[in-house]
Amino acid sequence: MWDTAGQERYRAITSAYYRGALGALLVYDVTKPSTFENVSWWLKELRDHADSSIVIMLIGNKTDLKRLRAVTTEDAQGFAEKEGLSFIETSALESTNVEKAFQMILSEIYRIISKKSLSSDEPAPTSLKEGKTLVVGPQETSTKKICCSAS
Repeated sequence: MWDTAGQERYRAITSAYYRGALGALLVYDVTKPSTFENVSWWLKELRDHADSSIVIMLIGNKTDLKRLRAVTTEDAQGFAEKEGLSFIETSALESTNVEKAFQMILSEIYRIISKKSLSSDEPAPTSLKEGKTLVVGPQETSTKKICCSAS
């Protein structure tokens, strides 16, 4: 997971990280309209550099700051629908919908990978590196160890 914080200084280096990405979370601050306006730029970057099947979710964060809200749910939802993105609002401070956001994007990634895998004889390509499987449980040994002998 890469967090660029939407900052200008990260714009040059991030395109290398898009390649092979399975999902992206575009997070804006509901109290700062400029962060929502920047979502269009980041979305274009993703679409220009990432795989066409990347799952993209728009997330409005800081919903706990109700009095400071400057980006409406309706505006963000409309943008997400127009761009074909999933959408959710969260409050990291209050832990509202944070886990749900990750569950939603991971479920969609899994659905797409499974669909690719079923439609071809080869496994779906992913950026995940193959690892070793560790089996945890009782093991049987074929040799007995002799500790001590009595004379």
